[in-house]
Formats: sequence, structure tokens, C-alpha cells
Amino acid sequence: MNTQDFKNAMAYLASAVSVVTTQGPLGRFGLTASAVCSVTDSPPSLLVCINQSSNSHAQFIQNQVLAVNVLPADNEVISNAFASKLSVEERFAMAEWDQLKTGAPILKKALVSFDCTVDHVQPVGSLDIFICKIVAIRQNTPSNALVYFDRRYHHIGSET
Repeated sequence: MNTQDFKNAMAYLASAVSVVTTQGPLGRFGLTASAVCSVTDSPPSLLVCINQSSNSHAQFIQNQVLAVNVLPADNEVISNAFASKLSVEERFAMAEWDQLKTGAPILKKALVSFDCTVDHVQPVGSLDIFICKIVAIRQNTPSNALVYFDRRYHHIGSET
């Protein structure tokens, strides 16, 4: 199997779209991620995969805190901004932010935000897996979610 076959197959694995942020001694940074999942509920934790070549990889390592902000369906612009070459200031200027316990930026309009400390970083190939302890959660009013599938954004929601 070659790399392109793998990438083509992974395009059919739907995933929530999140903006992952950090703030600390090296400043405030963020990126768009779809490789996020729960690890365990005792203690509450999740994992986040960040490419080692990301412009903000070192900041996540040094700051040792992060927030996973799960995007609602109407936030494609935010997702694209945090996946772009825009400056840090331009990215964060596009939305309203708050903080919980760690100081990592919390997107005010996120479906849910997980405020985390980084417990462990495991290098695997070209990325690092961040195992994170959740120290605070903020949930907003349920709405449609932004997901990525077949190399495109889609909106999903629960029926009322």
C-alpha cells in the first residue's frame, strides 16, 4: 500500500472539525484538527494529533496546555482560517474567545470546548499524539456540527 492509497481511504473516515488552541510562555497559537478522540472517562482525557511540521507544533509542546474547540456547522470560515497561512493575530481576530482554567483560548461559539493539560506526547511518524487531561468543559446550546468527509465539509445535527 502506498501513501496516496492510505490518504484516499482515510477521506471516507468522517470526523468532527475542531480548532485546537494553546496559550502560554510562547504565546497564543491555534490550528484546525480533525484527528481528535476520547481516550478514557477516568480520568477524562482525549488525544490530539498534531503534525510535527506545523508552524505551531513547538508552542503546543512548550505551553503544555491546549483547548479543543468543536466547531458548529456555520464555522467553516474559522476552520479554513486556522488551517491557512494567516498570521496568529488574523486567525484569532475572526472570532470571540474566552478562557477557562488553563488559559488556552476557548471559542465562545464552539459546540463544546475541552480545556486540557498535556500529560504525554508520543511521536509517531510525522506527527505527535498529545494525550491530554481534561480540566474543564464548556458546552453551548446544541446545534448542527461541522464534519469533514470525502475532502469536503458537511453539516450534521440531531433531529428534533
